[in-house]
Amino acid sequence: MYTTNKAVLSWIDEMAAMTKPDKIVWIDGSEEQLEELRQEAYKTGELIKLNEKELPGCVYHRSAINDVARVEGRTFICCEKKEDAGPTNNWMDPAEMYLKLRGIYDGAMKGRTMYVIPYSMSIIGSPFAKYGIELTDSIYVVVSMAIMTRMGKQVFDALGDSPDFIKGLHSKAQLDEENRYIVQFPQDNTIWSVNSGYGGNVLLGKKCFALRIASVLGRREGWMAEHMLILGVQDPEGNVTYITGAFPSACGKTNLAMIIPPQVYRDKGWKCWTVGDDIAWIRPGPDGRLWACNPENGFFGVAPGTNMKSNPNAMLCTKKNSIFTNVVLKPDLTVWWEGMDKNPPEGALNWKGEPWDPADGSKGAHPNSRFTSPAVNCPCLSSEYNNPNGVPISAMLFGGRRAKTAPLVYQSRDWNHGVFMGATVASETTAAATGAVGVVRRDPMSMRPFIGYHVADYWQHWIDMGKSVANLPKIFHVNWFRTDDEGHFLWPGFGDNMRVVEWIIKRCRGEVDAVETPIGFMPKPEDISLEGIEDEVSEDTLKNLLSVDVEVWKKEAADIEAFFEQVGEGKLPKELAENLEILKKNLGE
Repeated sequence: MYTTNKAVLSWIDEMAAMTKPDKIVWIDGSEEQLEELRQEAYKTGELIKLNEKELPGCVYHRSAINDVARVEGRTFICCEKKEDAGPTNNWMDPAEMYLKLRGIYDGAMKGRTMYVIPYSMSIIGSPFAKYGIELTDSIYVVVSMAIMTRMGKQVFDALGDSPDFIKGLHSKAQLDEENRYIVQFPQDNTIWSVNSGYGGNVLLGKKCFALRIASVLGRREGWMAEHMLILGVQDPEGNVTYITGAFPSACGKTNLAMIIPPQVYRDKGWKCWTVGDDIAWIRPGPDGRLWACNPENGFFGVAPGTNMKSNPNAMLCTKKNSIFTNVVLKPDLTVWWEGMDKNPPEGALNWKGEPWDPADGSKGAHPNSRFTSPAVNCPCLSSEYNNPNGVPISAMLFGGRRAKTAPLVYQSRDWNHGVFMGATVASETTAAATGAVGVVRRDPMSMRPFIGYHVADYWQHWIDMGKSVANLPKIFHVNWFRTDDEGHFLWPGFGDNMRVVEWIIKRCRGEVDAVETPIGFMPKPEDISLEGIEDEVSEDTLKNLLSVDVEVWKKEAADIEAFFEQVGEGKLPKELAENLEILKKNLGE
């Protein structure tokens, strides 16, 4: 034991009495203890040690075949009143849910060890820091939390005698799909996860704490927990501008977080620095600006499609001290996944552990297979990454995958219009995702599965935050996925997105003008640099990328109105209703 904190000790006693582990091991965060646990997991098969020469310090993990992704249908926000959870969350009465879960947890750790993991989201002792303890029966969880958080007994020193910590209980139990639950109890600062072993459901510091619970804390305490990357962009004079960005899945979030500028930009001295790839905690600073930190300490990235062209920095992150989950295991104990290269291995095992023949047409890696890598591995990690005060934010980006509707980039008229843009973010389904192509899914601020309370109250919190600081970030919408009539992408994307980022930075500094349109401020085509890609993107193509089709946007406005009607009578913030009316009026309705 590393603490005399009565709230911590009595809670652990209560959880142990319910789950009945054979023994309890306190995690101190030391490499020696972690290595002992890895060795134990190699013997049971929970982990497989990978090729030490090719992938030093790396391990392989396989989740159960029925347990490969977050389960939104089994994820609950159990606040006191159903109406406070809102239309985007599953809800059950907290007393009823506790009763149900206690039955499932009863004796779930018999024959197993309970590990006590003290961890900090953000830098221990910083103004952003929040502390948690996760109890788990999974060594995979312990070694993953060691990568993803600041973990160890120093958390207890920072916590002292305070009862102010997030209580997380996880058990693999029987990995029973029918009794799999990921439950947040915001009023109790409690997370219970059972019958899963998949990272997104069981690394409780990640989405459960850093977004669902933290969004509630942020609303209560006057800050924001957002599903956002944080990027620092350094111009040739050495000035660094920080931007955050929220994008639904498969919209290039990690690629932007780790962007490498095109050669023509690098030659001039532009550089980009990663502060975070997934979560931003944002709070007002003493200087009247919003400041952001990445509360995590590692990257939990989707493997398929990641390669040395799409995201070289992410690939380099995985080369040591990483965990690979549900990818292909090669005979030489290295790994492979679809999209890594065009050479699927012979004699390998697929993500299920079965002999795999690429010629049979099956996927070797699961589409949601993952790498878990320490942030310190990132070649473009910002020097401000460990700054306890975070970084000042000049711009916030929202974006989705839209074939025709949204232009390449446009800027909001003001903060509340920017909140409207974020609230109505949408992506269209692709052929790969579902049978129906082009179905619009609204994903407010890319937070739909992660808001810990009513979505309309969440929007109101954004509006209220706009009143809390004098110098607000400017808000932009981007869309890298505009297509021509044959379905071909018009914009090259990846590193060339830097060309749009440059315009955004110039707008933040007041260095470039814009054109007012019905939907917001747009670049003049000549203000987006095409240097080096003139053969790929013509001036006409750029004009197409920056066009607004009024008829398409009228349909969009009607769709937004229908979406707003779903949030409940009298709940929609008036500022969002006003911005919808402005949009309709601008479109001539």
